[in-house]
Amino acid sequence: DQYRMESVFSQYAPACVFHAAAYKHVPMMEENPCVSIQNNVVGTRLMADLAVKYHVKKFVMISTDKAVNPTNVMGCSKRLCEIYVQSLNAYLLKSLDVSSAKTQFVTTRFGNVLGSNGSVIPLFKKQIEAGGPVTVTHPDIIRFFMLIPEACKLVLEAGTKGNGGEIFVFDMGKPVKILDLAKQMN
Repeated sequence: DQYRMESVFSQYAPACVFHAAAYKHVPMMEENPCVSIQNNVVGTRLMADLAVKYHVKKFVMISTDKAVNPTNVMGCSKRLCEIYVQSLNAYLLKSLDVSSAKTQFVTTRFGNVLGSNGSVIPLFKKQIEAGGPVTVTHPDIIRFFMLIPEACKLVLEAGTKGNGGEIFVFDMGKPVKILDLAKQMN
């Protein structure tokens, strides 16, 4: 909502923006790619452009491990967001005097956050409570998992370490096979 976001930036003049808003539900996005692109890519562009307009010092975009060699709409949309904010950062570096106030764009990527709305855990729980079946996209799919406090720490770390233009990919531990996770929960 461009009008609402313009109002928020104008009224509160944030020094730092943590941009986590995005559609993240892969099956829903596959069924509605235009809406997904509108929300994720156009929404990110709007937020990034407002950050520049209102002289935000740091813009931290939360991306996903699915943006690495994307194979679905969600991964593609987040990769496009990454490219946009990196390009905007590079443009600002070229067009502004280094001593001028400018927005630094930093991106962080990570996997699934246990306990978040986008986690597969609530879906598996719901399917188990309903008597099954538990659906797994593919038995060989692996995912990285972390807890909400760990994810928050990584976002803050990217914001403090980043100088603009970086994509931080943090150590998320060992990947877990989704099939094994489903079996352990069942």
